[in-house]
Amino acid sequence: MAHADDVPPAHESFSLASASPAETRRINVYTPPGYATSARRFPVLYMPDGGLQEDFPHLARALDEGIRAGEIQPLILVGIENTERRRDMTGPTAVADDRKIAPRVGGSATFRAFIAKQLVPEIQKRYRADAHRGVIGESLAGLFAIESLLHEPALFDTVIAISPSLWWNDAGIVRDAPALLRSLPAASRHLFLTSADEENIAPNVAAFDRALRAAKPPGLVWTYVPRPEQRHDTIYRASERAALRWAYPASRAGDDDPAR
Repeated sequence: MAHADDVPPAHESFSLASASPAETRRINVYTPPGYATSARRFPVLYMPDGGLQEDFPHLARALDEGIRAGEIQPLILVGIENTERRRDMTGPTAVADDRKIAPRVGGSATFRAFIAKQLVPEIQKRYRADAHRGVIGESLAGLFAIESLLHEPALFDTVIAISPSLWWNDAGIVRDAPALLRSLPAASRHLFLTSADEENIAPNVAAFDRALRAAKPPGLVWTYVPRPEQRHDTIYRASERAALRWAYPASRAGDDDPAR
């Protein structure tokens, strides 16, 4: 979540009515240096937890600093402010204790449909976006990112999952990973994984990494960077710039590969 001293770089905000569920979403958009004077198109990185009182400020600042330092390729960041976070970031669960974390859970497929069917077209209409889409998330938003890779792989070609809550539904996504990874369509994709010292997260992320190494999905390039010296409340800020450098290196800017 945002700190009191977080001041995001110049950005724009707009509201978008969601058809399902019927509500209004606040969207925050960072465009890279030179965007206004350029005619080129840019990759788009979508982020749940993207409100101005959430993680948008520090991630936008890290991205802006990395672009200006020549470490990260220019890209557009789209922050999606939460309405019901635990509803939107979680899939179905058979675990009774999971269902106690919020009045409603299990809505990740609906949230993903909002992104795919409403938000992506709106961003493409408003901004010079190219064909490359990524997603970044931490904790439950990291779970959402991994779930998106496995269940709707065409939506994002780049996934950054920081301490993803793979414990959800008794680690069901980890158990299902071998079969889902084997059926992943061949395409150029990038996945950055990291975890902190969390007892309920780090072992599951390590198990997911083992499933990746066993399956070796064609076209998927990934890295797993354990950070046991970090805590759950420090891992996002500690990892974001390195994750962005790995996933969007400046050397890849302008790459014409259709999946990059």
